Amino acid sequence: MAKTLMTLFLFLFFSSFAAAESYDFAKTVSPSSHGLKKKTLTHLHFYFQDIITGKAPTAVKVAQAPSTENSTTVFSRVYVMDDPLTVGPDISSKRIGRAQGIFASADKNEVGLTMVYNFAFTEGKFNGSTLSILGRNPILSAVRETSVVGGSGVFRFARGYAQARNHSFDPKTWNAVVEYNVYVFHYD
Repeated sequence: MAKTLMTLFLFLFFSSFAAAESYDFAKTVSPSSHGLKKKTLTHLHFYFQDIITGKAPTAVKVAQAPSTENSTTVFSRVYVMDDPLTVGPDISSKRIGRAQGIFASADKNEVGLTMVYNFAFTEGKFNGSTLSILGRNPILSAVRETSVVGGSGVFRFARGYAQARNHSFDPKTWNAVVEYNVYVFHYD
């Protein structure tokens, strides 16, 4: 019994020291310690090819509520997309990447999408890099703006905004070609 009490005492005694010791999980570091040099503002211009109908759709409906079909804004319809990004508005123009993510009709009063997606670049100096986009997209407005909330590769620590304009839009099929101008701060 005395041995058990002594073991318990030693356990509690040394445990109190371990609990009193501080472990930091965060610290301030210099951007240069991660190879981050000067901050750059880059303007990207390309077209987003969103194909809902046809033989090879690039955006596919994955969910909707029972009331969606009676909604003038298709409220609650959800799509997953893997849309080509091209240098020109024609689908056959040079591909520079993909827009991959999710969008959902999230407005009961107008056609307004909530969009969460990545621009995954496959060409040039941005090959292998991504930009993460988040925001509201009222698709019938002349110009829409969403936020660049991050990125990877060349766009590590990215922030900025993306402006979208419909180059073409078919309200019956929802197929669209959208012109994007993206302004993004990142480090060289």
